[in-house]
Amino acid sequence: MIDASPWAAHDPVLPGRFRVGSAAAACVHATTRAAADLFAARGGDPGPVSVDVRHAAAHFRSERYLRVDGEVPGGEDPLTGNYKAVDGWVRLHCNYPHHRDAAIQVLGPDLDVASRKASEIEEAVVAAGGAAAAQRTRAEWAAHPQGIVLRQLPLVSIEQIGEAPPLRLSKADRPLSGIRVLDLTHVIAGPVCGRTLAAHGADVLHVGAEHLPVVRPILIDTQFGKRSAFIDLRTAQGADTLRGLARDADVFIESFRPGSLAAKGFGPADLAAIRPGIVVVEISAWGWEGPWRTRRGFDSLAQLASGIAAGDPPVALPAQFLDHGTGWLAAYGVLTALRRRMETGGSWLVKVALARTGLWLDELGQTEVNGGRLNVDGLLTNTPSPFGLLTHIRFPGSLPGAQPNWDHGSVIPGSAKPEWW
Repeated sequence: MIDASPWAAHDPVLPGRFRVGSAAAACVHATTRAAADLFAARGGDPGPVSVDVRHAAAHFRSERYLRVDGEVPGGEDPLTGNYKAVDGWVRLHCNYPHHRDAAIQVLGPDLDVASRKASEIEEAVVAAGGAAAAQRTRAEWAAHPQGIVLRQLPLVSIEQIGEAPPLRLSKADRPLSGIRVLDLTHVIAGPVCGRTLAAHGADVLHVGAEHLPVVRPILIDTQFGKRSAFIDLRTAQGADTLRGLARDADVFIESFRPGSLAAKGFGPADLAAIRPGIVVVEISAWGWEGPWRTRRGFDSLAQLASGIAAGDPPVALPAQFLDHGTGWLAAYGVLTALRRRMETGGSWLVKVALARTGLWLDELGQTEVNGGRLNVDGLLTNTPSPFGLLTHIRFPGSLPGAQPNWDHGSVIPGSAKPEWW
């Protein structure tokens, strides 16, 4: 379904031996091809799809190149990182206050890990409501119960979950013109999915809440082309507002801890009942089956747990590929499901997971040589925004008949009303 072999000869374009460049190009090509197919189904002439490997690889680490008025917009919490335990390495994710608090609760303010086993730290921090992962070898991950389950899951799951009549889309100048997307996501993978759909013409409304923490530089990098509204789902009024939006939505993307939105009445079956014909996207860290299916997780944690970030100390990928790749694969799933909805009707569920994307990258094998520094000459552009002038990587993938682009730069969280245009 997603073939990286046409670009394999170009790797490595980034440091390291994993085929990040060709895998990124494959994700961009598959998604752009799906956009072209939908555009053609709407009566458009997409023209030949093409992808530049260097451009795709650069966009898969877009947050590294982002500048606001020429300045780097910030970084990780200083406590986030890899720590040497008594028997190996463990990574703590502290970019959200509640995850930081959980790590301190378990390990103390100085994060004392040196006398404890990595796996014990992992389990204790997770049990306290935090996010952590012990380093494993690729063989250990392959034998792990979650690793075993992942090999049985598809890279992208697209399944019909309800009945609805076919919904034809009229001719338009962009593949997703007139498509309404509710984006209830955070960090990178989910927001990248919404950012990609916005570039193809969708009306993407990002839904956050004033009380929820954000990582500012990541938020700025992933909000291009979207609007942003606040809804407090802890209140009945907030739930009613979201339900009203869902009734007129085409796509609903969510990347919260598995099961949390379903508990509030916004699971896939609920949404298919609210809006027959909807496309629901669930993005998880560890997969939608297996003992870790409800566990919190992030790209860096999945790299360490699965053996991708190997070595002493661990060496991570040169891009947060699990995040970006999963976001692009989710967008591919949305575009494919929308075309199926046109042809056969139905409500659809798309499922993707960071760890499953990592397994796919690992299965592509490694190159014989290390890549070098990526040259981004000609790939940067400037876009005005309420944050300031944003310098960023241009959107990758060529679709001559409807070239993807963002209508505007990133917006301030909560700056729009929770309503459709």
